Amino acid sequence: MGRAWRRGEGAGAVEAMRRRRPRTRGQLSAYVRAFLGLRVPDVQLCEGHESPMDYLAYAVLGEEKRQDRQASATGRARDIVVWANRGGGKTQLGAVATLLECVFAAGCQVRILGGSEEQSRRMYEYLRRALAGLFGRELAGGMTRQGCAFGNGSGVQVLAQSERSVRGHHVPRLRCDEVEEFDREVWQAAQLITQSQAGLGGRVEAFSTMHRPAGLMSELVGEAGAGRWRLFRWCLFEVIERCAGRTCSQCGLWSDCGGRARRAEGYYGIEDALAQRRRVSVHTWQAEMLCRRPSLAEAVFGEFDPAVHVRAAAYDANLPLYRAIDFGYSNPLACLWLQTQGGAVFVLDEHLRARQTLGEHARQILARWPQMVSATYCDPAGRQRHEITGSSAVAELAALGIPARSRWSGVLEGINLIRDFLAPAGGPPRLFIDPKCQHLIAAFAGLRYQRQASGALSEVPEKDGVHDHVIDALRYFFVNRFGRKHPLREVRY
Repeated sequence: MGRAWRRGEGAGAVEAMRRRRPRTRGQLSAYVRAFLGLRVPDVQLCEGHESPMDYLAYAVLGEEKRQDRQASATGRARDIVVWANRGGGKTQLGAVATLLECVFAAGCQVRILGGSEEQSRRMYEYLRRALAGLFGRELAGGMTRQGCAFGNGSGVQVLAQSERSVRGHHVPRLRCDEVEEFDREVWQAAQLITQSQAGLGGRVEAFSTMHRPAGLMSELVGEAGAGRWRLFRWCLFEVIERCAGRTCSQCGLWSDCGGRARRAEGYYGIEDALAQRRRVSVHTWQAEMLCRRPSLAEAVFGEFDPAVHVRAAAYDANLPLYRAIDFGYSNPLACLWLQTQGGAVFVLDEHLRARQTLGEHARQILARWPQMVSATYCDPAGRQRHEITGSSAVAELAALGIPARSRWSGVLEGINLIRDFLAPAGGPPRLFIDPKCQHLIAAFAGLRYQRQASGALSEVPEKDGVHDHVIDALRYFFVNRFGRKHPLREVRY
């Protein structure tokens, strides 16, 4: 653009250049800098990371920097996860990608969905600012709070964080900002929005930091490792300004930086980073600024390690087979099948279903494992008689062919027994879970302690309705098999 002005070609030449679609990574970088005033960092400084420019080139051009080139310039690319630090520019880059696709791909419809209404509007506000400048003439009419339309048939609409809001849309692009804050049901409903149109393949893009060890973002990153999503990950050092004139050994960032900032080409102020590093805990800093997995400080089972505790567990007909059940209806009923050998516990399988009658559960449980079961352990509360029917869940289950035992105990007793098997004081681990038990594995990673009104952690796990039920079933097994010898209560028929 500068050369055009120097040649005196004026505003007409500048406008002609603005209308020229960038075709290469270099052209895209220069275009964004010239017409949007953004210098997108394009250097990878941490192992396993990529640069913000890697994302933008993939999203806008379909350019894949890696050898597994599964994207194409026609837009038929994999869904995208962007895992970046606070202040890492992910929301703004999502707005840039939205603008360029709408301008250069006629008929491109984009929906923006945030973890909150405010978050949805943040990406849209970046788009609004861009359209207030040179790109304003692309619009067909004005911009409203809900969206805007382009003269070439493209359009953008902001969606609310609700199932009702996300239903009924069928468009090529859905950009989801701060997915860590999404309601899971809204997230699931939103996955059906994208549909190929106007030569563009349908694609979901998810942007977020990662706050929780077993939150939605953690799941998406895990799925990316299995090839479901294309993951772009960068941290503070991919976006920090270049360091010059500082003494590394005296710098508060040295232990994390290791001199990387001397090769940086970003915008994030070093003084700002130093001030923030002093204000927050190590766990917060590592999770939100360095994009490392979040701390397990709030995890009930911080000892759990999938690499150690998840392994194939084959049924042995020569050993007793046990079941453990936690009752539920709106929340799921959970059933586990277990065996013990050589002092170790092996969880072989799981059943987890909601909104089914006890009779339906019993039929499925008996059909899933028809082998003889030595004992079934359950929630002691299941012995309470219903005030209308006069029967109890334990009695009904026994009548259906599954007699169950229970032993009263405190929650912490069962949790501590499980911990003792996960990480014994001496010797190797003694609790192993078959990979097919995906709900139990997720529960071990995701069960958190409750937070009190003061902000302090309680000693009691959070009853989140997702992870607690299958852990409760496991607790009943451990309390009955290895707990203190409280009176054992059993219903026999």
